[in-house]
Amino acid sequence: MTRLAGKSALITGAARGIGLAFAQAYVAEGARVAIADIDIARAKDAAADIGEAAIAVEMDVTDQNSIENAVAETAQAFGQIDILINNAAIFSAAPIVEIDRADYQRVFDINVAGTLFTMQAVARHMIDQGIKGRIINMASQAGRRGEPLVAVYCATKAAVISLTQSAGLNLISHGINVNAIAPGVVDGEHWDGVDAFFAKYEGKAPGQKKKEVGDSVPYGRMGTAEDLTGMAVFLASDDAEYIVAQCYNVDGGQWMS
Repeated sequence: MTRLAGKSALITGAARGIGLAFAQAYVAEGARVAIADIDIARAKDAAADIGEAAIAVEMDVTDQNSIENAVAETAQAFGQIDILINNAAIFSAAPIVEIDRADYQRVFDINVAGTLFTMQAVARHMIDQGIKGRIINMASQAGRRGEPLVAVYCATKAAVISLTQSAGLNLISHGINVNAIAPGVVDGEHWDGVDAFFAKYEGKAPGQKKKEVGDSVPYGRMGTAEDLTGMAVFLASDDAEYIVAQCYNVDGGQWMS
């Protein structure tokens, strides 16, 4: 039995990594998926690999017109949007005394404003169409606590958790469930950049930080994108109808709340 049969989803930052894994899992559960990404060429390749249940949509979450156009294009292609996953995000790290204002603004524009205004655009569509939809925001264990070198990223993910709570309480009156997923350390190509930050600021050899964080996970390894898909499917399904404004840790035991 496919749990998302007949549903249509918009997933941001879905041309690779976690977003792409979500898209593949949703299609396997019977949904149609719009792979929204600023890298439209890679999004088209991803959609072609998945098959006719997927389309590629160009989307820059820092640009309001781009957000609205992507939502409209997805709604036109599928008839409606039942599910949104706000997955697009970037990482940055620096000691407090070296944080750059332009970098700060860029990370907040993508991770926080991108989440808020994409959620807003899709919620407006859902309300206008009378859709009892699902919105899933991607938070992080970094939003649960501070880290010495990751102040800006941690702050953005804490903001995502707070936005999820407020939006969840507001939008459930329209029958729209808003929840979040907080991964721990997840392996993938993005970790090359993360590892480079720590190599620079902590004087570690390339790959050393990645090994250390993987070894520190109680489960015994870093997570994978596929470890997150079960929760993403569950929160989009009818099984999660009574779940409102929650943030679920899927992190191998790194954080307990």
